[in-house]
Amino acid sequence: MRNINTRTKTLKKKLNKCKTIFYAYNELQFKYGNLLDEKDNVSEFKCNVKINCSLGDNYTTDFYIINKDGSITIRECVYRNKLNKPLTAKMLDSSRNYWLSKGIKNWGIVINEEE
Repeated sequence: MRNINTRTKTLKKKLNKCKTIFYAYNELQFKYGNLLDEKDNVSEFKCNVKINCSLGDNYTTDFYIINKDGSITIRECVYRNKLNKPLTAKMLDSSRNYWLSKGIKNWGIVINEEE
């Protein structure tokens, strides 16, 4: 999850299961997008989906995944060293609550490997 007003480097790529150009705002998001593109159980995914959560309407969810069985999965990418930061926890909680209010229960986070 990220604030759309945050300026960061952008990585972009055309992926088969993403209907638009895939834009990633960090390496973790970029790697996960590539992984989703290869997964057999994923039919399509959207990245940086705008949400109107408790923090406001300037936020996006990292991945909205449509599985082949029709179910929806939501994933937020977070670097391990940011997990204990209060703002990160607040953003993740806001995302989870937003998607729960939409009836989507398969919500989770993607964390980078330990270094």
